[in-house]
Amino acid sequence: MSSLPRNKFAWGLTLVLVIQAVLFYSASNGENTPLAAPLSAFPRTVGDWRLTQEGVIDEEEQAVLRADDTLTRFYTSGEGAANLFMAYFKTQRTGQSPHSPKNCLPGSGWQPSESGRIDVPVDGGTIRINQYVVSKGEAQSVVLYWYQSQGRVIADEFAARFYLIKDSIRMHRSDTALVRVVVPIPRGGTERAQKIAIEFVQAFYPKVKAYLPA
Repeated sequence: MSSLPRNKFAWGLTLVLVIQAVLFYSASNGENTPLAAPLSAFPRTVGDWRLTQEGVIDEEEQAVLRADDTLTRFYTSGEGAANLFMAYFKTQRTGQSPHSPKNCLPGSGWQPSESGRIDVPVDGGTIRINQYVVSKGEAQSVVLYWYQSQGRVIADEFAARFYLIKDSIRMHRSDTALVRVVVPIPRGGTERAQKIAIEFVQAFYPKVKAYLPA
C-alpha cells in the first residue's frame, strides 16, 4: 500500500510535465525573435579590452550546438586575456537550447575543482552568475557563465526552464543566449584570474545586454 502515494505522485508529476510541454509548444508556435545584428558585429573594443583573435566554431561543433548565431573571441587588456563565447537561440520550440557548461566542459576533458555562484556588481545593479574553476592536465581556467533571456540574467538551469515555460505562455517567446567567459589561470594565480574574469564581465555586460533582445 505504501507504493500507492508514490505512484500517484509520479502520475501527477508526469501530467504536469505533459501539460507544460503542450502549453510550451502551442504558445511558442510561430515565434522567431531575431537579433538586431549578427553577433559578428559585436564590438571589437570595449573599454580597455581589444579583440586579438576571432575564434572559429567548426561545422561539427555547430551541428551539436544548433545555435542560430555564435561568437567566440579572445580579448586582451593591460590586465590580462579572456575568451568570450556567446550562443544565441531564436527559439527553443524545435528542441534547440543551450548546452550547459556543466556538461560540455567535462565532455571536453575539463574537470571542475570548484563551483558556485557569485554576485557581480554591474551598471544598474548586481547579477548572479555561475563560477567554475576547471582543469585539464596542468592547465587551469576560471569560467563564468549565465543564461540571458529577455534581458534577464539566469544562473540556475532549473530557473531557466521555469522562465522558458512562463515566457512562452505569456510573451510567446523562448529565445535565449548562453554567455560564457574563460580566463586562463597562471600557475598559482587563481585569485588574479578570478579578478580579471569579473572585471571582464563588468566591462562587457552592458554591451551584451544591449545586443541581445530585451
